[in-house]
Amino acid sequence: MRVFVSGASGWIGSAVVPELLAVGHTVAGLARSDASAAAVEAAGATTVRGDVTDLDVLRSAAAASDAVVHLAFRHDIAFSGGFADAVASDQAAITALGEGLPDGGALTIAGGILGLASGGPATECDVPAATSMAAGRQASATAVLALAPRLRTSVVRLSPTVHGDGDAGFVPTLVDIARRRGVSGYPGDGSARWTAVAREDAARLFRLAIEVAPAGSVLHGVADEGIPLREIAEVIGRHLDVPVESVPRERVDEHFGFLGGFLGLDSPATNAITRELTGWVPTGPGLLEDLEKGHYFDPRKGSKY
Repeated sequence: MRVFVSGASGWIGSAVVPELLAVGHTVAGLARSDASAAAVEAAGATTVRGDVTDLDVLRSAAAASDAVVHLAFRHDIAFSGGFADAVASDQAAITALGEGLPDGGALTIAGGILGLASGGPATECDVPAATSMAAGRQASATAVLALAPRLRTSVVRLSPTVHGDGDAGFVPTLVDIARRRGVSGYPGDGSARWTAVAREDAARLFRLAIEVAPAGSVLHGVADEGIPLREIAEVIGRHLDVPVESVPRERVDEHFGFLGGFLGLDSPATNAITRELTGWVPTGPGLLEDLEKGHYFDPRKGSKY
């Protein structure tokens, strides 16, 4: 297939592009800068110059494609207080991509699992409560799923940690906080659970989503179905040689900063329906195994936050 990828030079997109190319698809990647274009072309794809806000560019690129993997999201404004604006921009991008794609084309987007459900492991059938953290991007999921059956649409809900060497997300942020404060902390009793998935496994799932997922599918990019945060803190503490301690609930925001709001969420999830629909089987290391490799503790690397 001819596949257009937005966010092609990002953390996940830069793994999706070679995954697609390796099985014979041709790939065009959206690039808003010279550096992004160089990275996309070095991976073996062609570039479409533009930004995720350039709706005519998105529409045209989709029209020249058989499938679209939409990974770009305006995190810059989302993390600076403009989350609603970022979601609105995402919906506009999805609409443009859907308008451009020919009938029968495949369109998959990234979503999130963190905060999806409480009281038990979330399944692909769960819809986030309006007051949950996961509800923020549900509007994007609703927009893309509404394009079925004209298009073979799907949403890949990603774990809060898509891990691997080069990760600059939540786990490196925890490492940075532990190094700076001299203690590896966890909120309360540390029983809140997070899901995780290796970057290469996530990339393969996006490929399978456009290849075989039925129209209207919701898929879970989950390998580790629920790791207690205390276990993550224990590995970090051992590698940094700092004590591992509980952070009282009333001090979580002060200790962890913006990450505090995420750390209190107990968000286990399963992937049984995803496996059934796509045949996806995660083969990469689990998060704790990946942490033991040591690359997360290289002081030359760190969080983007």
